Amino acid sequence: MADGAVVSTFDPYAVRAQFPILSRQVNGKPLVYLDNAASAQKPRAVIDALVATMEGGYANVHRGLHTLSNEATEAFEKAREIVARFLNAESAEQVVWTKGGTEAINLVANGLGLSIQPGDEIIVSEMEHHSNIVPWHLLRERRGAVIKWIPVKDDGSLDMAAYADLLGPRTRMVAVTHMSNVLGTINPVAEISRLAHAAGAQVLIDGCQGAVHATPDVQAIGCDFYVLTGHKLFAPTGIGALYGKAEALEALPPYQGGGEMIETVEQDRVTYARPPHRFEAGTPPILEAIGLGVASEWLAQYDRAAVQAHEHALYQHAVDRLQGETWLRVLGQAEGKGAILTFAVEGAHAHDVAQIMDRYGVAVRAGLHCAEPLAKRMGVTSSTRASFALYNTVEDADAFVDALIKARNFFV
Repeated sequence: MADGAVVSTFDPYAVRAQFPILSRQVNGKPLVYLDNAASAQKPRAVIDALVATMEGGYANVHRGLHTLSNEATEAFEKAREIVARFLNAESAEQVVWTKGGTEAINLVANGLGLSIQPGDEIIVSEMEHHSNIVPWHLLRERRGAVIKWIPVKDDGSLDMAAYADLLGPRTRMVAVTHMSNVLGTINPVAEISRLAHAAGAQVLIDGCQGAVHATPDVQAIGCDFYVLTGHKLFAPTGIGALYGKAEALEALPPYQGGGEMIETVEQDRVTYARPPHRFEAGTPPILEAIGLGVASEWLAQYDRAAVQAHEHALYQHAVDRLQGETWLRVLGQAEGKGAILTFAVEGAHAHDVAQIMDRYGVAVRAGLHCAEPLAKRMGVTSSTRASFALYNTVEDADAFVDALIKARNFFV
């Protein structure tokens, strides 16, 4: 596939054939992998790229003058350029490699924290993943920051009127998810950014789900920071990226100290590199970054609207088949939501439901989904989640419903 070429028609079966793991069986049944919101599987293109680099082109980057180092550096920095295009960033220098979305958020929170004064406010929403809650709690504990919460409505959408009322002269940061990992809600992140900037606050968007299943156009969103993680984006674990506006990154102090992030080191002074290298201390995740670049380019070949329509059709097919089942409660039904089906089964614990479904080869997630405040808001102690990806098929959706009904029958 040439750079920039887009597949004109979307064929989920052709996509599925590119994922070796999806041909295996689990408990004697064909694998139906619906745990994509936790971590996605890897296509042959990514697997082959990692193997090829390890077999024929690996060395440490930036610091060598030999051929292997130059080749590895070129592939490493090309991956940064690919991710910048994927996010529609203005420049590759606005993309910082991190070990994942969690580290990216911590990087921003740590930098902001050095200037936080007691009483300064951080706004998050009730639907946030713990990775976009706990770093701000650290600022509450250590710097006296105040955390304010955007309410979630009964349908799973954000209360935007309440959000507007929360903004004030002490608001320093608004940190919200692009797409909820539990509800599937796709938030109006451009409007969230506009209102925050009007109040003089910065905006961080957690795009760990949105980068995969929504539209991660950072220029259209207008955010100061956008976070993604590789393992949900069909790339390896241990890699993520932080996009920042040029002026926002320049204003951040270093997060960690070591090699690569410096200009000079003397006995009595240190000067630091400019972004992005200022935030990339030590030997970076070279193979993982190359894998993320390949995964981003692989995903970009497919028409995003067609992929979203396919994923939503699978979600809707499952919901339609379960329509009228009084023992099932679906969490999150906001208009335009992504293809995440999170639910509670009357009289059954979510963990038991997931384990029984696994007997039929269906992989789903159960628990709090790293979103405990949201579970409390929705009135559940745990829930089960099926999350669809572009390689899932209508047969997967049917197998999910069949397994769920069988699981429910264990408790009748």
